[in-house]
Amino acid sequence: MRDWLVHRQMPSPNFNARELPVSMIVLHYTGMLSADEALERLCSEEAGVSAHYLIDEGGLVTQMVAEENRAWHAGKSYWRGITDINSASVGIELVNPGHEFGYRDFPEAQIEALLPLLSDIKKRHGVSRSNVVGHSDIAPARKTDPGELFPWERLARHKLAIPSPRPSLRLGFDNDGAFYLALERFGYDITDGPAAVRAFERRWRPERITGEIDGEISALLFELLLQRDAGKAR
Repeated sequence: MRDWLVHRQMPSPNFNARELPVSMIVLHYTGMLSADEALERLCSEEAGVSAHYLIDEGGLVTQMVAEENRAWHAGKSYWRGITDINSASVGIELVNPGHEFGYRDFPEAQIEALLPLLSDIKKRHGVSRSNVVGHSDIAPARKTDPGELFPWERLARHKLAIPSPRPSLRLGFDNDGAFYLALERFGYDITDGPAAVRAFERRWRPERITGEIDGEISALLFELLLQRDAGKAR
C-alpha cells in the first residue's frame, strides 16, 4: 500500500485470519447519517462489523483493517461460487446516507480518492475487473449498496470495472429459466430471482430497476457472458 493513499489509521478490533487469497473488491455505502457515526460502528467491538477502508465525502481515506486480515463487511453473500466473501475480498465503505436516509450522488472528492486506492488494491492482488463488485451484487436479497447512483462507468473508463455493454443485437434467452441460469453463471445468487434481477439492473441498467426480466437486460447479460468467455473481462 502506498502511504499517500491512506490519510489516517483507526484500527477496528473486528477482524480475523483470511482463509482465501484476495480475488475480489467489494464496494459499499455506509447507509448512516455521518462519517463519524459510520466509523464508530465499524470500530465497535459490540457491532461486530468492519471494512478495510472508509472514504468520507471529502475524500479522507481511513484504514481500519490491514489487507492481510479478514474484515467483516460482506455478511451472508455469494459470488461465483465463493460464499466466504470476507476471506476473499477487500471491503471499501463510501460515506453516503443510503436509500434509508437520503441517498445522494457520490461527491467528486470521494470518487477521486477511491480511484487510485482501488487501482492500487486491484493491481497488488491481481483482481479482475469482473470481481470489482457492489454489496448488492453479492447479497441481492439483502443489500442495495452502493446503489444506482454509483458511477460504475467512470470506474470502467479507468479499467477498474467492466463497462455496461451496448449490445448491437437483442440476443437473449429462450425463457426466464434460461436467463436465471445464465445470471447464476455470471456470478449472482439466484435464490431470490426478482432480487437478483434488481441487483443486476442496479449495476448494469441503473436508470430502470424493475425486478422483471425483459429483452434489454437479457441482451446485456448475453453480451457480458460473451465478453467473459472471450477473456475480455480481466
